[in-house]
Amino acid sequence: MVMRKHKKVKKQRGHKTHGWGAKKKHRGAGNRGGRGRAGSGKRGDAKKPSVWKEKYFGKYGFKKKGILKAVKPVNLDYFEKNADKLLADKLIAKEGDSYVIDVQKLGFNKVLGCGKLTRKYKISSPVFSKKAVEKIQKAGGEVIGLKKKEIKQEEAPQEKVEEAK
Repeated sequence: MVMRKHKKVKKQRGHKTHGWGAKKKHRGAGNRGGRGRAGSGKRGDAKKPSVWKEKYFGKYGFKKKGILKAVKPVNLDYFEKNADKLLADKLIAKEGDSYVIDVQKLGFNKVLGCGKLTRKYKISSPVFSKKAVEKIQKAGGEVIGLKKKEIKQEEAPQEKVEEAK
């Protein structure tokens, strides 16, 4: 035999609270002081201590305007693993026995030195880490586009010495 159930609304006809106890219990989010983290304003002293543990209010830290650019690094290991695939897709080129890579063309702007190199690479990038430069040169490759801050620092003291004489 099939059981047929009535909807709760029909069952509760004539009953004031429809099974929610007191009249004021089932009124919505106002009954519990709002939804989520609402009510932590002027008189929300009960909720404030639980919110203080997290960084919920205000702004934090400093941001330099117009100077910071997103760093998108890539490891040398990536080139070692994907060299053949990148060459087939014509994203890198091959000159003799060395692979020519333009890092910015691949969507990166910094080369990091994680991984071992077994091939020669001629890599051009705006920024390199020290380890990356060492590993590329040790493998017989070439680094192009390195920022030359060190050279500027060395030139400045020599000019001052000449002016003092």
